[in-house]
Amino acid sequence: MLGLSFIPWIIVGLIAGAVAKLILPGRQGGGFWLTLLLGVIGSVVGGLIASIFFNPEEWGFWNIWTWVFAVVGSIVVLLIWGLITRGRRRDTTV
Repeated sequence: MLGLSFIPWIIVGLIAGAVAKLILPGRQGGGFWLTLLLGVIGSVVGGLIASIFFNPEEWGFWNIWTWVFAVVGSIVVLLIWGLITRGRRRDTTV
């Protein structure tokens, strides 16, 4: 997937998750760490989307398309997570 090994994918995912959260602010729930985890998942989703339409095996870590698809995938995952958690409320009373 995008010719990257596991560790760079985590790095791309963490950064893509943060960028996606900046682009898509809101109350998706889960906090900072879950947003970063969703970013990693989103970067994998972005890599899968890229592999459907392109040949991303020749892309590297610093290729702009690696980052574009990672951020787009992260936005998609954050949108889906927001739809899943939209109806949930946290009861803050003790």
